[in-house]
Amino acid sequence: MKVRKGIEGGRYQPLTQEDIKRIHQAAMQVFEEIGVQVNFPAALELFAEAGAQVDRETNIVKMPGSLVEKIIGQAPSVINLCGRDPEGEHDCEIGGTKVYMGTGGTALNVQEPGSDEIRRSQTKDIMNMARMVEQLDNIHFYMLNVYPGDVTVEDVDVNRFGAALNRTQKHIMGGVYTVEGVRNVIKMAEMIAGSPEALRERPFISMVTCPISPFKLDESYGELTMEAARNRIPVVVPTEPLCGATAPVTLAANLVVQTVDSLAGVMLAQLTNPGAPCLFGCISSITDLRDLKYLAGAVEMGLMNAGAAQMAQYYKLPFYATAGMTDSKVVDAQAGYESAMTSVMVALAGANFIHDAAGFIEFCLTASYDKLVVDNEILGMTMRAVEGIRVDDETIAMAELKKAGPGGQFVTARHTRRLMRTEHYSPELSDRDNRGPWQQAGAQDTRQRATARSREILDAPLKSILPEDVRQRIKTEIPGLQPFLMED
Repeated sequence: MKVRKGIEGGRYQPLTQEDIKRIHQAAMQVFEEIGVQVNFPAALELFAEAGAQVDRETNIVKMPGSLVEKIIGQAPSVINLCGRDPEGEHDCEIGGTKVYMGTGGTALNVQEPGSDEIRRSQTKDIMNMARMVEQLDNIHFYMLNVYPGDVTVEDVDVNRFGAALNRTQKHIMGGVYTVEGVRNVIKMAEMIAGSPEALRERPFISMVTCPISPFKLDESYGELTMEAARNRIPVVVPTEPLCGATAPVTLAANLVVQTVDSLAGVMLAQLTNPGAPCLFGCISSITDLRDLKYLAGAVEMGLMNAGAAQMAQYYKLPFYATAGMTDSKVVDAQAGYESAMTSVMVALAGANFIHDAAGFIEFCLTASYDKLVVDNEILGMTMRAVEGIRVDDETIAMAELKKAGPGGQFVTARHTRRLMRTEHYSPELSDRDNRGPWQQAGAQDTRQRATARSREILDAPLKSILPEDVRQRIKTEIPGLQPFLMED
């Protein structure tokens, strides 16, 4: 069965056109009357040079909506996040209502196959998760999903990207932590691409830098945003306003905060380098008002990210969304229904690059090998829902209806054989046997089958994707990279 990806969504619209206009107007009012605090001096100067009103004592930047729209209008409406397979099957065309789904980051813990316990994540997990993603067809990209606790922050960027670049051909996105790390990651990617020009022509890496809700561009991420944009590496500027904590408790107000914060990041990227590839982004969710902790599996997260997709479409910006997570501590029924609910909602809304949709449990604190396999199945079903129902002469099948007539059958029809593998989603993990065959096969539940698949992938021999000469050059020229990442 052909993997479904890049399908046009947009059938689900939680916001009316009037709702979209009101949220836009409120966001523009925030820019004009409240402003955004910009704490990186070089970024502050860019806003001042663009004509914004800058308070040098508070670092508050204010501007009319017309200036906001002018600046974000320089951002490309479609960007290509490429893979490295020769056929280009892993390329993701991000924009409009095309939908792609994958992993997310950055968890501090890992849950091994078959275990309900957790441990601190390490660099080897980034490598092994990449191997999993490479084999799971419905996961379209690999966003680096764990933070390695076995390296210093100065070496985090090169080890996270290096661990993935040698194990999967799919597009790799990751949060970044130091300017020097960003530069070394770009250098490593240029070696792999063959030249700086080749990397910009087909960018197979992208980076994430986060404004702070509400209404703040901090010094560290401001500098990292500018570094990525200056180098024309695709950069995502997502924000995570939480209802009742860093945003008002209502979903509509959260969308206003999210819109302002992410547009501020888009503007910084464009002021740094007009036309720089940049994704408007949303990680909005709610808090558990009993203790103010972040919730990942809430249905409201799905609603807000679906609404944010509509805002991105309004601004004609490529969109990075969040869905598919759970607050469950294990891979159980709660993990399944929470993940499926938000994945379907956000994908049907036409969100472009849906991260966190594979592998996360426990409020995004833990990445689970088994849940990657379970989510691969959920994402296959989700993309089938996005595809919808094709209605044309072939699918109406009038000739077949006439041939069979009243009381006829279609089991032996050539039409059935021709379309059965494309019209219906064929699960790889789900059990569809009767009870007898299921029992004879060991009566395994979903988690057990997922564990078996995880171990099958991880027990296979290590395989490098990069050529030997490139790996040797990377090991020689990229400081701080753990050598085992470049070995078979």
